[in-house]
Amino acid sequence: MALINDPTDLSATEVTIDTSGKTITLNVAGNLSADGVTGQALYSYLKEQWKTDATKIPFLFPMEAITPESFEFINDWAPANDATRKLIRTCGWAERVSGVIAREYMGFISLGNIDATRKTVGDKAYYAFASDASKTDFTYAGPVDEAVQIYGDASNGNFDKRAEVLTAFIRIQGKTFGQVTTADIGVSTLTYIAYRFPLSEADDLKYSDQSPYTGMTITYSATPVSSSSFLTSDLSGGPYNFHVVIDPNGATASKTYAFIQDQLRTDGDIDNGAGTVNGLLADSLAEYVGDTFKTKTINSGTWGVALDGDNLDSNDINSVVFRDDTGAERTFPFVAAGTINFSQTLQDDASAQYWMFFTNDSAADTPAGNNFGTVNAIIVDNNAGVDIAGNVSGNPSIAFDFDYDGNVQRGVGSDGSDAPITIVAIGLSDAQYVVTTGIIERKVGQNYSLVAAKERNYANP
Repeated sequence: MALINDPTDLSATEVTIDTSGKTITLNVAGNLSADGVTGQALYSYLKEQWKTDATKIPFLFPMEAITPESFEFINDWAPANDATRKLIRTCGWAERVSGVIAREYMGFISLGNIDATRKTVGDKAYYAFASDASKTDFTYAGPVDEAVQIYGDASNGNFDKRAEVLTAFIRIQGKTFGQVTTADIGVSTLTYIAYRFPLSEADDLKYSDQSPYTGMTITYSATPVSSSSFLTSDLSGGPYNFHVVIDPNGATASKTYAFIQDQLRTDGDIDNGAGTVNGLLADSLAEYVGDTFKTKTINSGTWGVALDGDNLDSNDINSVVFRDDTGAERTFPFVAAGTINFSQTLQDDASAQYWMFFTNDSAADTPAGNNFGTVNAIIVDNNAGVDIAGNVSGNPSIAFDFDYDGNVQRGVGSDGSDAPITIVAIGLSDAQYVVTTGIIERKVGQNYSLVAAKERNYANP
């Protein structure tokens, strides 16, 4: 069945008119399903009943039409119950008692795809007013066409939401999130009419459940937080201010995105800071645009969102974009990244160590006497300014990153150019000395292998 918009489809089976109690009851029976009936069709049916049924005409008429999508129940008539109210669609209305408005309902109509096979099965949207501490689910799944009470006198809820911002959400795991407010459609004061909201979802091709999210956090701050306070290597042209900082705890951008999306489906506090933020009611924080991870601004576009880049997988540092408190997009200087792979002999040698040095070449400006093979050879720094050197410690590989756009260890002007390198490793009892050369280019995923011959002659009795 479908939404009824023709009064011919209504009869005493679908509509019960109680002239003594002055109530109108909609019954899910006959032609009326959970898809409901438009306010205009109900109004039109009542007019026909009052015109053709001699038992009705002695009683005052129940409804007044203001527009095809705005009505008033008058003369102390009212829907019999909330189940009836939820079946009245594509309109708003007021209910008057002794001529005074006792209740007001707005009509909420969503525009866009929300999946459902029928009204009782599928994805369900929800909403909250600005003063609400928790969400309210819409009654039916799928695209929304439903009444929402915005005012009730002392006998009918005792609240007034008409001047509050209403936010609606659709957040289903594995699908893109939808979120819209009354402010987004240019409404500051609600009244009893139908409103249409762009609210939709689609398959989220960038989401996969990657839990557990050990050590990952979202921290909201009431005051601006400078990027220089949580980033060792700041954003290009920084520092910049943000109000939300997400700690990936070493995770990839993809896993961080999954963590954020799952947090935003949490009915509880997701703020790692001093405040309280209900995940279900929090603004969306991030999105993927193609293969680029981008944060959003929240709080009406005044709060920027950033990741703690020091704790983000270095191979993703070039594919993230943060929006700061001004809404401007900010990125890191390009960070090259790669992996040093160690042979089994080096892994087995408890004393094995490795170093990465700059190598002299005609294109680089490494200061004379500071290249590999000289007494003052320079060890390459990673993106955080720490030597790329250390103990193998049984690892089959160790990741590294490099400030391609900002590293000037080779001299002024060497930043932003390929860096020739020499990597060496040496063990004692299991691995011989090994050396390899390469070039750090402006890319990630670079691999260098150190394959040390088996040590068969070292002895220290």
